[in-house]
Amino acid sequence: MKQVRTTCPYCGVGCGVLARRAEGREVAIAGDPDHPANRGKLCSKGTHLGETTGLEGRLIYPMIGETRVIWDIALDDVSARMANCIAEHGPDSVAFYVSGQLLTEDYYLANKLMKGFIGSGNIDTNSRLCMASAVAAHNRAFGEDLVPCTYDDLDEAELIVLVGSNTAWCHPVIWQRIEAARERNGCKLVVIDPRRTETAERADLHVPIKPDGDVALFTALLAEMAARGAVDEAYLADHCEVPEAYLAGLDAAAHGIEPAIFSRLADLVAASPRMVTLFSMGVNQSASGTDKGNAIINLHLATGRIGLPGAGPFSMTGQPNAMGGREVGGLANMLACHLGFADEERAAVSAFWQAPNLCGGPGLKAVEMFRAVHEGRIKFLWVMATNPAVSMPDAAFVREALARCPNVVVSDVIADTDTARFANVRLPALAWGEKDGTVTNSERTVSRQRPIFPAPGEARADWRIMADVAARLGHGSAFAYTSPAAVFREYAAMTSLAAARGKVLDLTDKADITDAQYDALEPFRWGGVHPLREHFPTPSGKARLVPISPPGLARNGLSLNTGRYRDQWHTMTRTGLSPRLSAHRREPLLEVSPGDAEKAGLVDGGLGQVTTAAGTATYRVAISDGQAEGQVFVPMHWTDAMAASGRTGALVVADTDPHSGQPAFKNVPAALAPVASDWRAFVLSRQPVQPQAAYWVRSRIVGGWLTEIEGMGAADLAALLPAGTVSEVADPARGMQRLAVSDAAGSLLALAYVTRRGRLPAREWVVRQFATGEASLPELLAGRSAGSQPDAGPLVCVCHDVGETAVRAAICAGANTVAAVGAATCAGTNCGSCRPQIARLLEADLDAMKEAAE
Repeated sequence: MKQVRTTCPYCGVGCGVLARRAEGREVAIAGDPDHPANRGKLCSKGTHLGETTGLEGRLIYPMIGETRVIWDIALDDVSARMANCIAEHGPDSVAFYVSGQLLTEDYYLANKLMKGFIGSGNIDTNSRLCMASAVAAHNRAFGEDLVPCTYDDLDEAELIVLVGSNTAWCHPVIWQRIEAARERNGCKLVVIDPRRTETAERADLHVPIKPDGDVALFTALLAEMAARGAVDEAYLADHCEVPEAYLAGLDAAAHGIEPAIFSRLADLVAASPRMVTLFSMGVNQSASGTDKGNAIINLHLATGRIGLPGAGPFSMTGQPNAMGGREVGGLANMLACHLGFADEERAAVSAFWQAPNLCGGPGLKAVEMFRAVHEGRIKFLWVMATNPAVSMPDAAFVREALARCPNVVVSDVIADTDTARFANVRLPALAWGEKDGTVTNSERTVSRQRPIFPAPGEARADWRIMADVAARLGHGSAFAYTSPAAVFREYAAMTSLAAARGKVLDLTDKADITDAQYDALEPFRWGGVHPLREHFPTPSGKARLVPISPPGLARNGLSLNTGRYRDQWHTMTRTGLSPRLSAHRREPLLEVSPGDAEKAGLVDGGLGQVTTAAGTATYRVAISDGQAEGQVFVPMHWTDAMAASGRTGALVVADTDPHSGQPAFKNVPAALAPVASDWRAFVLSRQPVQPQAAYWVRSRIVGGWLTEIEGMGAADLAALLPAGTVSEVADPARGMQRLAVSDAAGSLLALAYVTRRGRLPAREWVVRQFATGEASLPELLAGRSAGSQPDAGPLVCVCHDVGETAVRAAICAGANTVAAVGAATCAGTNCGSCRPQIARLLEADLDAMKEAAE
């Protein structure tokens, strides 16, 4: 079938994708060489999108409770619930919680319906959890939520500073671009991060700040630049509003890092006028996130490093359409098109929408919204394309709120999510590969997402669902759209309100495009290349330096940091279906320093419990030299559907930034304790199993599922397995038991391995044999090959399915660089996110070979 040009649904890089459908839901994926964001490159998640397009677990019919209904009944029910709440309790008893997974057209209608016609500001987005502080910092400094850089600036930079970003894992295509710039022009790389991440390992300088030490560091840097005469006084005078004595009180010694490291950092900054500072979740997800953003922007403004090739502060979004949602007012504290709630702006929006019931002011931000749900002030909540029962801070409280709410509607692609379990009504939405609309990436480039497959079952586009509900509420004439192109045209026309008020956002040249032109729309960037240099969208036309001071950081005990894994996305409803992507980290790991592990009684590979004021969770322990003393790290992805007790949202307390309302996910007081178990096991099965053990974690494999289990008392694995012919070996003295279950035709249905004192077989070898069926039954029960077939070892390169054994064999054969390993094995030659791991293996093996030779 024909090739479809579309856009990846994962991070904010916004990579172009070429998709070619084969049989059924099969699709071949490649990077789009003509897309400006990625130039044909893809990360591991994008490369394996084809493994996530099946219909397993999909919600494809409207459901009221557990009853399938037709769309008219579902929509009548939703609109009646909403109308009754508004009539009895007012418009503020209704709320929408939406997502950066929505397309811009969906986002626009959600905002228009809630703020314009229901008459409440109570629509907020999960972008509040990742981007709100950057938005607030942009607005304070520039007068508009505006990123002044593009990816091309990375090619021109002399110095790239990554702040709070494990770029090699979280934005791998950008990481490739940074690596290319370093090789081509000698660009230097600084990583500012409390953790020694895979990205930090590859930097010219790693600056290991304390958690939330960013403001202190950047104010110290600004003071140091002033002391060195590196402040651009002429630029400040001509283009900035500068507070009196803005340097007063900035203490160049109060940055919390070693003086020698600070001196090296200051030398690099002073010597590099073409400097790009990329900042991400480590900056934003903080109780001081807005001030962190402004501290970075202040440094760039004061040194005149903005609006020029290779220079500027660059906020990297986490979601594929976090920027598009911000453009159309997805956040509770803004109206569409970068407009606010001043009387004049409200009047303009009301007139454009012909919405006399426009809300009078901002609504409740995410954390406030769920508090209002919990207290009963919000009685109708519509959740679209997100999973707040997992992803919100203080997730146990959020679940209580959902359970208390009398009217919960969920629009999603997955039938059984942690949030959908609380829904009165579930509405089937289109997934990636079925959606039709636009997204905006981190550099302001608008791209099309185009359908590859027809809608499965009765799934519908989010914009259409909302338009149908709006019609039932009596607003049909304002929502009489026939296509996403019609929604886009209206949004593009509405940006004239922004342009007329001096904003940079202006898509009015697209307001009259035809449906055919929309279908063929090429990626385009609003605002041009460098929209901020001579003029800023503030009343004075000048940028604003924002006075800030570092927060107090004194604290006893441990600090919990949370974040992403390389090959997983959000709460794994998509990536958790991919065998390849699941292979990188099959369990959520508690990364802890050797000293802190010893103090807490934790052992590497054992189980550890993390406790905070919000709750507890249990993880596999990974002792790591990259983790600083006093700090621990856990991933964000696992849900109740995939683990017994690995939900990180249950640990995060609901502290928020006072300016942005963004929760602090990166610096949570925590305590550690070991978790005892009598036995340890794993099960491979064609269908998921549901253990009754204190610890279990499930991951996708080819042909089924792998479930890790630990528990106390009896280990009755046989009860988990399907019916069939059972083969068994056991050693009661060691508490070892191994089971294989086959059907009547001899096909393998399940394998189970349990031990109380011994070691379990290598997972990856057993997983491969379970998929291929090549091993004999005795080999499977033994957990190893009878011949000389080597174990591939832990997976290193997901893109090319290269294990650690092959990488180390290449090193032993003479490959002494990352590139040489890639030439020998293909590892690291696609997305590049595994190159730091290859470099680590190289260093360890080459050192060992050198010692052996001596």
